[in-house]
Amino acid sequence: EWGIKTMVRQPALKIAILGWGSLIWDRRPEFDDQHEQWEPDGPLLKLEFSRISESRQGALTLVIDDVHGEECRVQYALSKRRRLEDAIADLRCREGTVLRRIGNYRADGSDQGAPPVPDAIKAWVAGQGFYAVIWTGLPSNFKEFRKKQELPDEAAEFSVDNAIAHIRGLSCEAKAKAATYVWSAPDYVNTPLRRALQAAPWFTQPASE
Repeated sequence: EWGIKTMVRQPALKIAILGWGSLIWDRRPEFDDQHEQWEPDGPLLKLEFSRISESRQGALTLVIDDVHGEECRVQYALSKRRRLEDAIADLRCREGTVLRRIGNYRADGSDQGAPPVPDAIKAWVAGQGFYAVIWTGLPSNFKEFRKKQELPDEAAEFSVDNAIAHIRGLSCEAKAKAATYVWSAPDYVNTPLRRALQAAPWFTQPASE
């Protein structure tokens, strides 16, 4: 006698994606169509514009920086994917990076990605009802990049003054990319470098913004 197998569709897992930089304001349909709207009450993370981006011609981009960063409330969006692996793949492709740079942490603490998991993420996800949370775990590369230019240690170390000197040394096109990125960052991203740059007369808001 043949039985009838009933297929039960399991509810989708709630996977949160954390965002604080271009994920928020730089629309990419292939990624954005795979998540819900951004919500404002994510965890408090230490952020700073301390990564030199080759794809943005040397502009400084936001990363989690426990040394130089300032606590900022970040946003989150729920992935539409049913599997954690697919949500991670979406974020990896959007960021143009490798899997080991995508952080992931399951709410039960059973798994995590290669980047260290900030305590603030662990505390935030507890009690949220999420299965997992993922984020971009790119590190600051300011000192490494500047050392390749054979700069002395005092000029290679990240600081507000050194970061401003770096931006002022960029080409006009690269300066424009740097300004677009900084001015486009959400208002909650309030870091020492951003405050210094936006107060500088030469670092004007792009006209298109």
